[in-house]
Order: sequence, then C-alpha cells, then structure tokens
Amino acid sequence: MHTVVERELELCLVLSPERSIPVPARLTYRTDDPYAVHVTFHVGSDTPVTWTFARELLVEGVFRACGEGDVRVWPTKVDGRSVVCTALNSPDGEALLEAPAAAVSAWLERTLRVVPPGSERDHLGLDKGLSALLALAARDEAWPGDEWPSEEFPEAGA
Repeated sequence: MHTVVERELELCLVLSPERSIPVPARLTYRTDDPYAVHVTFHVGSDTPVTWTFARELLVEGVFRACGEGDVRVWPTKVDGRSVVCTALNSPDGEALLEAPAAAVSAWLERTLRVVPPGSERDHLGLDKGLSALLALAARDEAWPGDEWPSEEFPEAGA
C-alpha cells in the first residue's frame, strides 16, 4: 500500500519585479517514489506541466539557497511575506515561482512524518523485488530440459 500526500496551492509566476500571475499547482509526494516530490502546474492548458525533483532539495530550500542547474530553491521575503522561490530551467524556457513558505513547510512536514529522512530506502521495495527476481531465477534453473537443442545455437565456425 502506498501513501500519497498532496497539497493544492496557488503559486506566483514572476514575470518581472513588478508583475506576477497566479498559477494553480499541486504538490505531490508518493511513498512509492520516496526521494522525489512532484509539482504539477495547471497553466490553463489541457496538459498540466509536472516537474519532479529531490524532496531533500525542497526541504533544504525552505531554510537556505540550494540547488544548481535545472532546479534552484531558496527562502526569501516578498512584501513582508515569507516565500519559497523556485527557479526552473528547461530547454523550453525559465520560470521563477514563489510559494507561501508556511504552506510548503506544512506539506513537507507531512511528507517527513510519512517517510522520515533516511528511511526512504525502506519504501523502495528493493527486498521484495530482489526476492521475486531470485524466485524466478531459481524456477528457471529447475526447469526440465534446460539444454537448448544444438541446431538452435550452432557452434561458431561450424
């Protein structure tokens, strides 16, 4: 059984220092993908845009500037409000988004209660998957007549 922690919120897409527009978004965390957070932007199109990046990056970004490359996150104040800024870069363009720090922090806290830091590996199901693979391998080894007829795999140079 997998748990999903979601939060709908309105972000601000910063167009210039004087202008921004609201962007409805959904933050999603799934225990079957325990290292990642998913941010889906509903930008008025039929196809929402989803960005996926490390939960750890967002957790750290609530407190201090972090990240490099495609995703950077940092806390700041805008008009006296605490916000978390996220800069996204892709081949299609760049975006600077502001989210209310309290809403992001509360949602992150919920994800950290569901999967505490350092326990992500326990939620990957690696042991279960490995056991299934080993069971298949053991079954294949026990398969009767596991020799292939020689005409299907002719000797090199024959």
